[in-house]
Amino acid sequence: MPPKSRFTRLDAFTKTVEDARVRTTSGGVVTIVSLIVVLFLAWGEWSDYRRIIIHPELIVDKGRGERMEIHLNISFPRVPCELLTLDVMDVSGEQQHGVQHGVQKTRLRPQSEGGGVIDSTSLSLHAADEAATHLDPDYCGGCYGANAPANAIKPGCCNTCDEVREAYAQASWAFGRGEGVEQCTREHYAERLDEQRHEGCRIEGGLRVNKVVGNFHIAPGRSFSNGNMHVHDLKNYWDTPVAGGHSFTHEIHNVRFGPQLPENLHKKLGNKHLPWTDHHLNPLDGMKQETDDPNFNYMYFIKIVPTSYLPLGWEKKFASFRENHGSDLGDFGQSPDGSIETHQYSVTSHKRSLAGGDDAAEGHQERLHSKGGIPGVFFSYDISPMKVVNREERAKTFLGFVAGLCAIVGGTLTVAAAVDRGLFEGTTRLRKMRGKEL
Repeated sequence: MPPKSRFTRLDAFTKTVEDARVRTTSGGVVTIVSLIVVLFLAWGEWSDYRRIIIHPELIVDKGRGERMEIHLNISFPRVPCELLTLDVMDVSGEQQHGVQHGVQKTRLRPQSEGGGVIDSTSLSLHAADEAATHLDPDYCGGCYGANAPANAIKPGCCNTCDEVREAYAQASWAFGRGEGVEQCTREHYAERLDEQRHEGCRIEGGLRVNKVVGNFHIAPGRSFSNGNMHVHDLKNYWDTPVAGGHSFTHEIHNVRFGPQLPENLHKKLGNKHLPWTDHHLNPLDGMKQETDDPNFNYMYFIKIVPTSYLPLGWEKKFASFRENHGSDLGDFGQSPDGSIETHQYSVTSHKRSLAGGDDAAEGHQERLHSKGGIPGVFFSYDISPMKVVNREERAKTFLGFVAGLCAIVGGTLTVAAAVDRGLFEGTTRLRKMRGKEL
């Protein structure tokens, strides 16, 4: 035997002599079963360690001077594109009249013809050969009492019907069909407008607005400010040769605030029966409203909650990350490190006729509506001061995984030893009892 060291008496794992060990069939079965159980539980522990969970946090949104992306796709089957105007305004005083940059209007065929998209070659109300380019180079059209718009092709002149209309809008004057306006008569503005009366329109694109309380709306006619009032030129909308007039029947294909989470994240973090988040379930998507009343107003009151998504390992990719990380993000709220700044929202809708009245037809006679207003679809949004941060994390740390693995091995072997001991003692006693009987 090797000489004993000073650590021998500290050995907590005493050994038995090989000759004193007894091997049994039941012990072999218990060993195999215990190994299978250990492997099964160890695999479960590994899967749990590899599992990614979402840890939500609620913090105060300290973003300052940020901009917010609004993405919309809405169809109006009974209003032509020429009559629709998209405006944005907020409590900071910023106003965007007749938004066109980043927004596309697509003309739709009449509902009687299926409502399909008209060929792109027909998307312009004014033919190119009817513009002022073929006129005398010295030609300078009048603006009929209004000041020429700043974006006029020829400074100080209104050489096209659109420029005259823009000059009227800046002067807060109603324009109508352009009767008596040389430029509009030359371009056959009224005739082409009447040709499109039966068409519909789809408005889609993105807006960038201040991250403050505000609204955006789609209403008929050119918009302009008259003092402290926001006004639309509704003459062409009401004076229409279409039987029954136009109406703001509409279908909202998509309205969201900020970027959509990538589809691969949606599949990884949830499933179609139990989605992880409602970013793919925007409340307004698929909303349809129908009316035959041309003087009808739809209001959607939206409560927006800023939301951040931080993928696993974003800290290593963006070491300079700050608490106010929204200002460091790129276009549309996505950062190179994979983090996403977006928004969730809830919505409450309301509709009324501009003629006033009550909702007796819907069983709410006590609900009264005021008269007046502008027909159209209005979206009023409010920003929550709180922010939700969804952070990806491992369900367990590596040390937790190792501790769980040791607990599985030790616990399983301890239970297996107790079971084996019980079987061995029971078998031994049965043998002794049978020996006495014989």
